[in-house]
Amino acid sequence: MANLREKQPAAADAEELRGHVALKGFFNICREWDCTQEEMMQMLGGVSRSTLYKYQKLPYIKLSRDLLERISYVLGIYKSLRLMYPTAERANRRVRLPTTELPFTGTSAMDYMTRGSMRHLMQTRRYFDAKRGWA
Repeated sequence: MANLREKQPAAADAEELRGHVALKGFFNICREWDCTQEEMMQMLGGVSRSTLYKYQKLPYIKLSRDLLERISYVLGIYKSLRLMYPTAERANRRVRLPTTELPFTGTSAMDYMTRGSMRHLMQTRRYFDAKRGWA
């Protein structure tokens, strides 16, 4: 039983480190994409300004599964864009270009992703994965 107790703090530390790394990646991407506070709040599931501010301090914190999944979708979208376009500037610009293709139907990927639903992030990720030929 003593060994089990010794491992629990390490597991908690790993979860907190995972949260820190996820937030750091998310905010670095948002900086490249020139995201507004509103856009960041929506991509994180409609969090409040105070929660966003807390997250921007990059705490070592255990994040919910929902939040980790949302951030994972953003990371995947970012990766697909960087693989599809030869420069970071073009990849970052693409996220804001309107397109008539499904699922966006006249809006940009950013506008679509910031509707707040996990489904919008998932569909955006699928779209860019398919565009780069990795579906």
